[in-house]
Amino acid sequence: MKSVYLFLGTGLVLLLVGCSSTPVALAPVGPNPVGSQRMASKGELQVFSCLDEESDDQNQGSQDPVWYQHSDYNIYNLHGKLLKRVNNTIGHYEQTPRRVALPAGRYIVKAQANDDLQVKLPVTIEPGRTTRVHLDDNWKLPAGTQKRELVYMPNGNPVGWSAESTKEIGIN
Repeated sequence: MKSVYLFLGTGLVLLLVGCSSTPVALAPVGPNPVGSQRMASKGELQVFSCLDEESDDQNQGSQDPVWYQHSDYNIYNLHGKLLKRVNNTIGHYEQTPRRVALPAGRYIVKAQANDDLQVKLPVTIEPGRTTRVHLDDNWKLPAGTQKRELVYMPNGNPVGWSAESTKEIGIN
């Protein structure tokens, strides 16, 4: 009987440890190094986080249609202070994630990626430019993109442009 409790206790501990996952840390993401630049003092951040299923009946079993929207995420300063919780939708049925205007600088984004993976990644915001983070596995890369220009998830999917590739061509 003691061995049954031992096995149950061990199983419970493993289950609890598995549920408290540590976010995957990635390399810094920045704007497209050859993308356009606007005259603005602030930059923008757009996070394509995992897609959540939505419906008007809150999925309570009716036949109402469902749609998908990007999940919410948090933006922190480099000291770990929460700056903004982003409601990542721009309309009731809209799938496009919200663009957030931010002063130029470096920030930390904590968001949900596909496969219930929590991601923690530094982002660089530049004046007049948009930094895009792709965690939904739907990014179509431009032809001729070099692997060293991108940041990747552990599963090999690209997340965004490396902040280092921006420095290489003299932007900053």
